Formats: sequence, structure tokens, C-alpha cells
Amino acid sequence: MPATSAAPTRQTKTADPVLENFYNLKAATVRLGLATEDEDDKRGQDWLRRGVNRPQDGSKGPRFPVHRMANQLMFSDSDLAVIAELMHDKPHGHNKPRRPRSRRTARSSS
Repeated sequence: MPATSAAPTRQTKTADPVLENFYNLKAATVRLGLATEDEDDKRGQDWLRRGVNRPQDGSKGPRFPVHRMANQLMFSDSDLAVIAELMHDKPHGHNKPRRPRSRRTARSSS
């Protein structure tokens, strides 16, 4: 009886890494259409920072993907696509109903 040998191991070739375009915080807001290229336009920057720094448990919404390079927040094209998809059809404003205003009663002075 011939000796049986183990099946040959399959070698899978991994894809070569592809370098994407990266954007700093200001350029990412411009790319998402939240701000203009004007230096003084800071719209959207705080929103992106808060999205990156959300807790892992998801209690305040999904955490935004980001790369941290040279002490900067850097967003790739695919990161910005994920952020745009996460925010697709998200309701505006607060998700909780507003608390009714309390009625103040005027005290009569005696």
C-alpha cells in the first residue's frame, strides 16, 4: 500500500497594499461638503472630532473611522465614504422628545 501524503498547502497571494488619499480635519470637512476651503470656515470640524472620540459602546452613535498620524486626525477616502454612509438618512437634532417647559406661578406679594 502506498503511503498517503498530506494535501499540499495552498498559498494565497495577498493583495498589495494600496495607498489612498488622506485628508486632515479641515480638508475632510471640505471633501464631505460641510465647509468651504476658506481658512476661517470651521464648520464640521467639531462634529468630526466628536464622532472620532465617541465611546466604543455606541451609546452616543457610531464611532467614525480615522487614522492618527503625526498627532493629527487623518481621514482616507474610504473613511469618508463610511462616515457618509453612517449618516445617511440619520434624523436631525435630538433623538429624544423635548421636556415640557415648567409653568412658573407668580406669587402674590402681601
